[in-house]
Amino acid sequence: MKPKFLLLGGTLLALGLGVASMNVGHPRVWVSHYENVLGTSLDLQVGAVSEAVARRAEEAALGEIDREARILSAWDASSEFSRWTQTHGEAVLVSPELFEVLGLFDQWRERTEGALDASAEAVTRVWKQAEKRSALPSRGELNSAVEAVRQRHWQLDAAHRTATHLSYTPLALNSFAKSYIAGHAADAVLKERGVRSVVVNIGGDLVVRGAVRERVDVADPKSDAENAAPIVSIDVRDRTIATSGNYRRGEEIGGRHYSHIVDPRTGLPCYEILSSTVIASNPADAGAMATAFSVLAPQESRRVAASVPGAEYLLITRSGQRIMSPGFAALIAAAQPVPSPSPAPSPDAWDGMQLTITFDLAKQGMRARRPYLAAWVEDTNKFPVRTLALWYNRDRWLPELRAWYRSDHVRAAAEGKDLAHSIASATRSSGHYTLQWDGKDNQGKLVKAGKYVVYIECAREHGGYDLFHHEIDFNGTPAKVEIPEGHEIASASIDYHKIAR
Repeated sequence: MKPKFLLLGGTLLALGLGVASMNVGHPRVWVSHYENVLGTSLDLQVGAVSEAVARRAEEAALGEIDREARILSAWDASSEFSRWTQTHGEAVLVSPELFEVLGLFDQWRERTEGALDASAEAVTRVWKQAEKRSALPSRGELNSAVEAVRQRHWQLDAAHRTATHLSYTPLALNSFAKSYIAGHAADAVLKERGVRSVVVNIGGDLVVRGAVRERVDVADPKSDAENAAPIVSIDVRDRTIATSGNYRRGEEIGGRHYSHIVDPRTGLPCYEILSSTVIASNPADAGAMATAFSVLAPQESRRVAASVPGAEYLLITRSGQRIMSPGFAALIAAAQPVPSPSPAPSPDAWDGMQLTITFDLAKQGMRARRPYLAAWVEDTNKFPVRTLALWYNRDRWLPELRAWYRSDHVRAAAEGKDLAHSIASATRSSGHYTLQWDGKDNQGKLVKAGKYVVYIECAREHGGYDLFHHEIDFNGTPAKVEIPEGHEIASASIDYHKIAR
């Protein structure tokens, strides 16, 4: 799911630990952003009386996330869950959190008639192995995985808080563990004296608590670049919003993409629902339904949502249809005015074409703050026609992006702006980002055909610095450039191409 950004006339703003104006009840909010948290990104927004309080709240959130990851992670061999899966037929005393999550999986497996199941990992592994050998899985392999899913995998004893592992089927608690942990992280923040509100966004699943009404953009599954227009915006208070979708992860076999979301009842990838967004009071409920609704037929999702008081949802189908509950429609934010597009000075340059910038930030260990970054386009007169992305800490740190900062034009577009903004989306891999340029300048007008220079600048406090730039002739002829590895950017590409229909 996506971190916190400000979309401003084509400009994308975000920050490390910075200050923005709070929406409700308090004048200051501190925002921080991390990579490689639960395998994705973390965006934390804390409304507090001082920076010192906000920092203590941030430490509390990180501490709670780390604590529960050590309990629930299926990818850490030393976690409590991983160690428990190595037992068999033995009643093991487990932590309250692991016992609760296993019990929730039992409930949701029944409520969704098997569409949500921790043992779906067995099917996922079949498809991952198929990708490695570049051949589709056989029907026999899928049938064996489905048969393994149908087994009973554990037995719980509430009186003694024990869990007995019964099967040898691969298990993973990744359907709603992320939103479950985010909810507890939000609780930890609100326990800090002087905190008024919190928004926890882990990979695009958000928990909003306290004196804040958060504007949340829901990413368009067909155009999920960081600076792409959202499919809808909603206002959320004291709720959780979770999104699941097949547009960011999956397997590539024989030149075709296969969704990472599988139906554990059939062993097949799910395609009909591109994106499912659910709002609920309980974080685990929101995460569970978002995953299940990507598997279930819309009428089945409607039945399940009706069984959870206050649950609302938005489904985007493969054909582009939007299916939403009446309550979700009521939360849609007032539409923002959009400037009317001007005719293209040169239709050949942008008719069916766009620029896509893809990059991966360098890994910085278990967890690291995201570096400052700017991406923009200049014309041959070195005038910045469009700022595509700007991530920074505070105004005083903007000079660290010295190539971008040299222009009065771009500085005026960034400094002093409200940075409190959230985006909900399917989970992305940590540090992987995509930006797009539609050929329009910062005022929304299409630029002329011709040569422009694309820049990417990245700087880390007490770390490395990268500045990449490449000239591309935007004349309707596709062009792609691979950017060499830098200090802070592990890989990047600039691709001027036809828009996929």
